[in-house]
Amino acid sequence: MHGPALSGWLLMALCGATGAYCLLRTRTGTERERRSARAEALMGFGMASMAVPAALYTLPEWMWLVYAVVFGAAALHAVAHARDGGHHLHHLVGSLAMVYMALAMAPGAAHATGGGHSGHGAGTAGSAGGVPVLTGALLVYYGLYVLRSAGRLIPAPAGVSVGGGGVVAGPGSGERTDLALACRTAMGTAMFAMLLTL
Repeated sequence: MHGPALSGWLLMALCGATGAYCLLRTRTGTERERRSARAEALMGFGMASMAVPAALYTLPEWMWLVYAVVFGAAALHAVAHARDGGHHLHHLVGSLAMVYMALAMAPGAAHATGGGHSGHGAGTAGSAGGVPVLTGALLVYYGLYVLRSAGRLIPAPAGVSVGGGGVVAGPGSGERTDLALACRTAMGTAMFAMLLTL
């Protein structure tokens, strides 16, 4: 990942912690919730490993292909379950964004796209990787996703009617759901930051 080493460390820690929490969520809930938690854990750990500062460890050139294959398979899995609704469409966009970033960060990708990017922090300052229009579209998607998710984290007063005609229960209810939403918001923010440095 490009940018200052501190941002790489912070993203690595945030995504690693989020991935670990999502991995813990795979032990409980319905099958659909566990499937979603597995996809989010994969995304969190994948983002954490992509954000490792180059000063700590320079990824081997073949690793970018591994990222592309793993997240390509995750995208196919999301397509297979997209009919179930929920977060599967978001997981599809996230997996495809990870494939895109892996290919854009791969050594030699700069020559193919005309940019000066040569993978995992080795590019020159100000060099661009990937296709600017696609990067911009993903930035808009994740910016809106984060704003929407963050807005859902704002608590409504107890007993107040919410969008679907339901009533919000008192304090303490839905804490697990709120923490899962906070993790999704954190990963969306991290994806936005990683796309900015692409």
